Amino acid sequence: PTPTPATPPLDLQPPSDTPPLPRTPPSSSNTPPANVTAAMAEEDATVKEPLDLIRLSLDERIYVKLRGEREIRGKLHAYDQHLNMILGDVEEVITTVEIDDETYEEIIKTTKRAVRYLFVRGDAVTLVSPPLRT
Repeated sequence: PTPTPATPPLDLQPPSDTPPLPRTPPSSSNTPPANVTAAMAEEDATVKEPLDLIRLSLDERIYVKLRGEREIRGKLHAYDQHLNMILGDVEEVITTVEIDDETYEEIIKTTKRAVRYLFVRGDAVTLVSPPLRT
């Protein structure tokens, strides 16, 4: 085998005749400039994917329609990619249709209940409506 030539160690120090780099004082805060903040806020408010609409509805009241003639309204606290959601201050409305045995008329009954916190399984969700934005 051929011997490999030895490489000299690297000198990471600048030459002595090079002036030192100017030091900038650390900024007083970690906040970006106003124009960068505005661009970030605008980017955060755009809807590029379906779940972006859900993200923009965090901490706001939303309407959710579920399988089984159930509807809920509540404040969206969390969600995931499966549309599992945690809602707070929820009002649930359950609509049932019964048929009168004598007249064969449809009797529509609605049942309402209030729930402080509710976990909604994503596979039961058929529609999510964000709050109206003006």
